[in-house]
Parts: sequence; C-alpha cells; structure tokens
Amino acid sequence: MNPFHLAIPVSNLSLCRKFYKDVLECTEGRSSEHWVDFNFFGHQLVIHQKPGMDISANPISNPVDGHEVPVPHFGAVLEWEQWENLAEKLKSKNITFVIEPYIRFKGKVGEQATMFFMDPENNALEFKAFKNIDQLFEK
Repeated sequence: MNPFHLAIPVSNLSLCRKFYKDVLECTEGRSSEHWVDFNFFGHQLVIHQKPGMDISANPISNPVDGHEVPVPHFGAVLEWEQWENLAEKLKSKNITFVIEPYIRFKGKVGEQATMFFMDPENNALEFKAFKNIDQLFEK
C-alpha cells in the first residue's frame, strides 16, 4: 500500500511539533519555520502553521456505538500489538481520550480496536487495529 500525504493547519507550530514528536513519537522530516513533515506511522503528515486558526469553535460529531465520534478525524490502522502498545503509552502520558481504547464487533467480522483523542489544536485522531486485517473492508 502506498503511503498517504495529509497536511493539517495548526496555529501553534512548536506545541504541535512537540506533540507529534514526543507523544506520538513520529520521526520529523523536512521542515521550515512554517511547516514540519512527520513520518506518521509510515505516512506523510505535514503540520502547517496558520496563526489565528480556531478549529475547535464548532466541534462536530456523529453517534457511533454509543460514542460521539469527532468529525473530521484522521489516524492510522496499526497492527494489533502495535495498537495495544500505543494505547498503553498514551495512557502513561496522561492523554485525555475522547473515546477510550475499546474493542468493537468483538468476535464478529471486522473486530477492531479503536481509540480517539485530540492533538493540541483539537485535530481529532483515531487509531485502530483489526483482529484480522483481511476484514478491513468487509461488511
């Protein structure tokens, strides 16, 4: 699978740089005084400084499995053990979860682990893992 490229706006470049580098442990790539590339779990994430931006003004969510899922959101599909390790690491770093790590569709087609949290600019992130990755797109 080819990596995706995603660029997101942030108002505080240094705070977000620290989050993606220190909390999520993404490797930093190229940068300038207004943007930073990261290796986001094998994909290219770029944070672009846009001073005065406030994306938290009108939060939107959709009800899913009794949770309010923030929209829009982005993230990565990880291997099961990698997801478990990330969830534990985030808990140890006192990340506030929008949706705590949990298992959806337990014992069914598409069984998956998922969790949601926000970066310092209120960009919503979801990380998930599938018990059987071949069921990623199955109904």
